[in-house]
Amino acid sequence: MKNKNELFNYLLFGVLTTLVNIASFAVFDKGLGLDYKVATTIAWVLSVIFAFVTNKLYVFYSKNIGGKSVFREFISFLFFRGLSYVLDIASMIILIDFVKIDSLLAKIAANVMVVVFNYFASKYVIFKPSSSSEGAEADEKIT
Repeated sequence: MKNKNELFNYLLFGVLTTLVNIASFAVFDKGLGLDYKVATTIAWVLSVIFAFVTNKLYVFYSKNIGGKSVFREFISFLFFRGLSYVLDIASMIILIDFVKIDSLLAKIAANVMVVVFNYFASKYVIFKPSSSSEGAEADEKIT
């Protein structure tokens, strides 16, 4: 049951994160006329902040509140989201500059790949339960 709830929450907050990403991209790309690469980067930053908080608290229920544990999660999260940013921007460049599709459609297509990648990175690397070998810091959790 836990895995179904986790997957449901990941999909729910993944959809919300994707909406943050696509909506902010649309505002910066279509609304403000910024270059699609700049708009993608700004949208990525906003969606990463939203995703970290929601994944930590509502998807993987990471209760680590100690400075080292949260820092480790955040750095790991940023690393893997950085990889997903490369996937996102590379997909956008290929789809817009070479395949010649609309930037908003390219953004939606790129996000499908990014969501799948991010789930596996978050579940199996970033928010995996801490081991007791992390010391007393790992014991400092929200109850």
